[in-house]
Amino acid sequence: MDIIVIYCTVPDKKTAEKIAKVLVKEKLAACVSVVDKVQSFFSWDGNLCDEKELLLMIKTKRTNFDKIRFLIEEQHPYNVPEIIAIPVVNCSEEYMRWLAHETDV
Repeated sequence: MDIIVIYCTVPDKKTAEKIAKVLVKEKLAACVSVVDKVQSFFSWDGNLCDEKELLLMIKTKRTNFDKIRFLIEEQHPYNVPEIIAIPVVNCSEEYMRWLAHETDV
């Protein structure tokens, strides 16, 4: 099974909790960790932006990526939300079994 971690920044705690809860409730993610107080620097429309955000770390199976991307795009207030998947190259067998169990639909 291919496991990925999806990174997604959000502007506030309400958005973070809404997305996280839906992903876990719908069994699209086994776990969503919310990291507070992320400072993001990026260029938008030619301007340098400096924003306080929260980071979602979404642990899931690679096969769930498109469903998660679609759900985030529906729920997210940004025009272009960050939705980046990173492969997990190693993890414990126990964690892999737990993740598979929690994301079985």
